[in-house]
Amino acid sequence: MLDRANRLDGRAAVLAAAGDNPYTRMTTEGVAITGYQVEGTVAWLGQGPFGPVACAVGDADQAAHLFIDLAAEDRLDGIRWLHLPRVDGRTLAPHLRLVHQDDWDFRWAQAPPPRVAGEERVMRLDARHEDEISALLDGAFPETTTRPGDPRVHGWYGIFEDGRLVATGADRSRGGVGFLAGITVAPGWRGRGLGTALTTAMTRQLRTAYEVVALGVMSDNTGATRLYRRLGFTRSLARSSVAIR
Repeated sequence: MLDRANRLDGRAAVLAAAGDNPYTRMTTEGVAITGYQVEGTVAWLGQGPFGPVACAVGDADQAAHLFIDLAAEDRLDGIRWLHLPRVDGRTLAPHLRLVHQDDWDFRWAQAPPPRVAGEERVMRLDARHEDEISALLDGAFPETTTRPGDPRVHGWYGIFEDGRLVATGADRSRGGVGFLAGITVAPGWRGRGLGTALTTAMTRQLRTAYEVVALGVMSDNTGATRLYRRLGFTRSLARSSVAIR
């Protein structure tokens, strides 16, 4: 497939070919990238401030075969994760050593969310709260990669109940797009609207600086997806993130 791919040098060329959508803006910001375009599908590779980048948008099958061909030519050296349109891992498995696959949706909102009860309780956290944030994440969301000390994080928000941090979330905005990450509610406090209040307040805050606010949600998390749609995150891209050796 590479023999008929158009080579794209730099972020501007990739944005022009892939479409100037929030996902592409975020994943190409600050990255020295090279792209490859086949019809309406664009893949790009590069080294960013937080490590190697390998992403694609467009047709899932074409994106998979672009990465397969790039791997065959040793152009994926050092890359651990491929981020591409929702794909059946069996397409990649005969050609790449798959370790893990996450299917998720990149969702975004372009309008302020409706007011909800409790959003006034959300406060900006600081370095004094890092141990509490870590403890909450360890107990409620241990698989998250968004942690205190993460260089992608611009700040944390949270809700306290009787002096205890019971909900938290991070601002990982990038590329001119507000981005919410690590949204977490303590197990004993779920079902009380804290996640709704936290997401709403953070979205409203980021909307003061960005026209678009986005987040990611696992494709099988139907409850969170319903909530995010209700809060205005109605546009989405279906994604797969595939770990390879």
